[in-house]
Amino acid sequence: MFKKKMFFTLLLLMVITILAACGGNSSEGTTAVSGPASSDGEARTLRISLGLNDQHPLYKGSEKFKEIVESQTDSLKIEIYHSGQIADDRSAIEMLQFGTLDITIPSSAPFVPFVPEYGVFDLPFTLTDTEMVDSVLQGEFGKNLAAKVESQGVVQLAWWENGFRQLTNNSKPIKTLEDLKGLKIRVMENETHIASWKALGANPTPMAFTELFTAMQQKTVDGQENPYPSILLEKYPEVQKYLTETNHVYSPFLFLFSKKVWDELTPEQQEIIEDAAIEAGEYNRELTRQTAEEALEELKSQMEFTEISDEELAKFKEAVQPVIDKYKSQIGTEIVDQYLAEVEKYSKE
Repeated sequence: MFKKKMFFTLLLLMVITILAACGGNSSEGTTAVSGPASSDGEARTLRISLGLNDQHPLYKGSEKFKEIVESQTDSLKIEIYHSGQIADDRSAIEMLQFGTLDITIPSSAPFVPFVPEYGVFDLPFTLTDTEMVDSVLQGEFGKNLAAKVESQGVVQLAWWENGFRQLTNNSKPIKTLEDLKGLKIRVMENETHIASWKALGANPTPMAFTELFTAMQQKTVDGQENPYPSILLEKYPEVQKYLTETNHVYSPFLFLFSKKVWDELTPEQQEIIEDAAIEAGEYNRELTRQTAEEALEELKSQMEFTEISDEELAKFKEAVQPVIDKYKSQIGTEIVDQYLAEVEKYSKE
């Protein structure tokens, strides 16, 4: 009897050991990485890297994308990482090229080193309102520009929205071109942005977004420029006193997918993802515009707000015209001419 009990006990232990070994291949409790879905039908996990926080319309749009994709198929799961948890925008783009990241949604400026034509959005005071933005980006110009990115190992599936950039500072109200003289402004690490602020008389200081709050807090810089939602959600009123509506640059977000990963997906999965990116992009634009209006009202209660008069704005535009002329050939004469023609066409309608 004792020998029989020992035999069955040992047999049970062997079965448990075998089952545990088989279960060791489960992805539960581990960090998801890019890779094709397993042959047994296990869902593939796609990771999204975002530079902004989880209160921003960019994150809300990404949640909508996740909701749409996961409601359409059991073969794909979406994970969203905000606040640069995976990488900053430029590093995330490079990860897409290697296929070690699936999706990132940066603004256009960090993408210029990869595709110079995207520098058209850095040309100051060209796009002036959201209707013009929709006309340019959702039309043939936007489609043709998005098609240029595949040579860089990425696929652009949709245009999302960051918004019009506005100026804040902690020194004085900005009402005239003269008020900008010598003001130390944090800008993105982008040649056109740097040249534009120099032309306006300011002292532009390139700096990573993640370093900005501390730099303003320590008075390393006097101010910065970002869309209203970012200014509010990043709590810049805690270290900035003055807000000026300039609308000097419109920043789109680019929904970018790794070409290497894209080519591993089935046509059905590709269709689901592309449709979801477009639909979620529409949601993101609506939410961004609504949030911008709400953010402005809140910011007005926390900061001193000023607007640039039309007469003074004409001086701003005149000051930066040499920048547009200088960077036209660097961006691409043909694409800039097409872009400005689209802007002019809308202005006349």
